[in-house]
Amino acid sequence: MKRINIHLFIGPLLGLTVWLFADLAPGKPQVTAMAAVTVWMAWWWMSEAVHMAVTALLPILLLPLLGIASAKTVAQSYMDDIIFLFIGGFLIAFAFERWNLHKRIALKILMAVGTKPDRILLGVMLTAYFISMWVSNTATVMMLITAVFAIIHQIEEHVSDEKLRRKFATGLLIGLAYSASIGGMATLVGTPTNMIFLAHYTKEYPMATDINFLTWMKFGLPVSMLLLIATWFILRAFFVSKKINITIDKTYFNDSYRLLGKMGYEEKVVFGIFLMTVVLWFTRSTIDFGGFKMHGWENLFTQKALWIQDCLPAILAALMLFLWPARKEKSTLITWKDAEKLPLDIILVFGSGFALSAGFKESGLKEWLEGNMTALEGLPYPLLILCLAVIITLISEFASNVTCIQLVLQILSPMHRALGMHPLSLYLPATLASSLGFMLPVATAPNTIVFSSKRIRTRDMYLAGFFVDLVGILLVTGAAMLL
Repeated sequence: MKRINIHLFIGPLLGLTVWLFADLAPGKPQVTAMAAVTVWMAWWWMSEAVHMAVTALLPILLLPLLGIASAKTVAQSYMDDIIFLFIGGFLIAFAFERWNLHKRIALKILMAVGTKPDRILLGVMLTAYFISMWVSNTATVMMLITAVFAIIHQIEEHVSDEKLRRKFATGLLIGLAYSASIGGMATLVGTPTNMIFLAHYTKEYPMATDINFLTWMKFGLPVSMLLLIATWFILRAFFVSKKINITIDKTYFNDSYRLLGKMGYEEKVVFGIFLMTVVLWFTRSTIDFGGFKMHGWENLFTQKALWIQDCLPAILAALMLFLWPARKEKSTLITWKDAEKLPLDIILVFGSGFALSAGFKESGLKEWLEGNMTALEGLPYPLLILCLAVIITLISEFASNVTCIQLVLQILSPMHRALGMHPLSLYLPATLASSLGFMLPVATAPNTIVFSSKRIRTRDMYLAGFFVDLVGILLVTGAAMLL
């Protein structure tokens, strides 16, 4: 029997075993039933027995059948305002790609850093880092990988030693993948895991105002920047040999940029809409500068301010892209054909996280977990965060970081209450740690994309990723202590 088929049966078998033979809360069968559903989903997600979006459909079937929540309640849980933030971000990325704005940004950065091997690596990483701060890391890699291959082809023409060529090409591709994941840590829209955290937190604490684009960046941006710098040093040590001598003409990137021509009308409009969206995200909530406060535009709506969320600027940008006419083509800046590339699988996984959260609450499993967290009360906070970061990083190496954070947040929700801690003191480091899967090709979508080029050995990614993971865990732990 194939391994994948074994996992297909193990998932429901484990869930059935928990349901039939465990009694977590006597007199409350829904608690055990919800635990059984969670175990089943966790096994399928981590073993990849089926596509993660297929696993994401289980709650809408099982929660009503097991008497945990009605079908209507579960179905409504699958749609959240954060999903529209995600959709808007992807549509902006599609507009960047359609009008080659990503290539212009990449070449501008490469022109600035120069043509030395370590500088080229830095240029690729800075480009991916900057773009992935605002669009998904998967979309970032897909947009930039063709530009990176163009650089690799130039290197192959100028370096005679095949071993050195292969080594440097490996470093560029791994650097592209890693920096896209690291850049996603810096902003709320940079990666789906951050948006899942935001959705969970705002649903759990609907009156909370302590998380917005600016407050997240105060925590995520320094961690991601330090990790990017450390990663560059690690990859340079592994893949940029002192023997390599690249004699690419300094005008190569300038010539490539010149071939793009002047910045066209469509590029200017897309970039303008993008900047407008970023400004709206940053200025939505009131910013306290200590001496004075800059009131956010959401306050213009007085009593309805809580109705305003970050998805609104994203959808405004999407509508503008759909409606604004292009000049080069008889169409708008993006069309519905572009929107058809939206990743439905991630949207379903998002929804299943909201459904799991509703199931934890409705069944009483959240309260049961809270009551069983007393064993952690005496653990020092730095050690608790370090252990949490290590465990989450290991899980995200083998399972999707999206599914990893979905499960982890359900456990951390009762944990912070049991330990008497502010929820963000656990949620923030856990969310960042879920983006630290760098060792294996299956750990993240960027890793998988660059590995599919067949230019990277598993051993290369494993060794470099181990050190990047290690630095990331230490940085997340240190940042949590400062928080």
